[in-house]
Amino acid sequence: MSTALLRAGDLPGAAVTAPEGGQAALRKAARRARRLDARDPLAPFLGRFAPVPDGRLFLDSSSLGRLPAATPELLDRVVRCDWGDRLAQGRAPWRDLPQRIGDRMAATVLGALPGEVVTADCTCVNLYKLTVAALDARRGRRTVVVDDDNSPTDRYVVAGVAAEHERALRTVHTHPETGLDMETLRAAVDEDVAVVVLSLVSHRSGALLDMAEVHGIAHAQGALVLWDLSHAVGAVDLQLAATGADMAVAATYKHLMAGPGCPALLYVRRDLQPYAVQPVHGWYGHREQLAGSVPYDPDPTVRRFLTGTPPALSLAAAEPALDLLAEAGMAAVRAKSRALTGFLTKLAGAALEPYGLRPAGPADPERRGAHVTYRHPRAGELVAALAGAGLFVDHVPPDRVRLSPGPLSTRFADVLKAVSRFREVLSGSDPAGVAAGTGESGV
Repeated sequence: MSTALLRAGDLPGAAVTAPEGGQAALRKAARRARRLDARDPLAPFLGRFAPVPDGRLFLDSSSLGRLPAATPELLDRVVRCDWGDRLAQGRAPWRDLPQRIGDRMAATVLGALPGEVVTADCTCVNLYKLTVAALDARRGRRTVVVDDDNSPTDRYVVAGVAAEHERALRTVHTHPETGLDMETLRAAVDEDVAVVVLSLVSHRSGALLDMAEVHGIAHAQGALVLWDLSHAVGAVDLQLAATGADMAVAATYKHLMAGPGCPALLYVRRDLQPYAVQPVHGWYGHREQLAGSVPYDPDPTVRRFLTGTPPALSLAAAEPALDLLAEAGMAAVRAKSRALTGFLTKLAGAALEPYGLRPAGPADPERRGAHVTYRHPRAGELVAALAGAGLFVDHVPPDRVRLSPGPLSTRFADVLKAVSRFREVLSGSDPAGVAAGTGESGV
């Protein structure tokens, strides 16, 4: 596909000629980007990531976080020393990895207490386990609430659990750009609701919910809340304990930068653990893990939500990113994220929107997570053309482009370069010509 397909005159509602204001805005922004980078307290972290090759630009941390420079060396040491040299004896420290990494995540990025988090399985499996556990903890209640903007895979899992356990599934409508209205949620939650399943940050729009307000609405009716934090953890300053969170799951390969294949996290508030039944009985969740006794006797702690042998290499890969996030502090990470997305949206308003790109998320940085989305009638083609031009962003079907600058690995100058390259592709002046790949990924 040639980028000529994407010239402004070919796009519905777009300007026919390239607006001069865009170039002027970019020149002015260059000076501001230099000032912001010069006083960025997180700038030293940029050198602690593996470099992006060949001058490419990466604004897709909501799909897969950047590789910390320390990760390959750590994995090599685990493979060669723990596995290669120690052989079967190397297994002993691996047994506690799900809890040890979970406790680190609790303290570093979740605002949770020790003994409330484990890392295990994938997000879907953990969501299944906790949805079943929530229904069991609220026996007699017949309804599960989910919203129609939640991740498709979350809705698949929740609908399956509701059907399996003969519960009613109540789906509330969420505005596709501004997020779930709290009065809409309030009207949907009554005394028959067992659990409300929501994403804290919308994978499409980036809309950020008020966790404490949602808890207040659900808890007033005696319902539990099960969060998917996949697009929040590692980018939003979470305080699960302070807000009274019940349960949560999250992918670890996005803003947590733990790498592809790293198990998801699972959180259950400590006082709920003895009453939360784990539906997948495996030896790792047994009270006496190595005893081999029958029948199954679940561990009384959060360990009961484990199933089988942990993938030690993938879990080990989570450590370097947690080191970086702990050193930076989540308050600083969140502040940088808001500044980056604010800078991006301001630039896009002047340089990209005249070419037919339309904002598709909250305008206020306080009400969005770490990514911004734009609507475009040829979003899939556009993302592919951007990849061909060396700018990697994401396509959220059918018509959205998602941009997510990683706070620890992105300069303001990188955002400026990305917007400039984006503008070249939209205007048809980009020399790359043919796009590489589809540019599509999961949520």
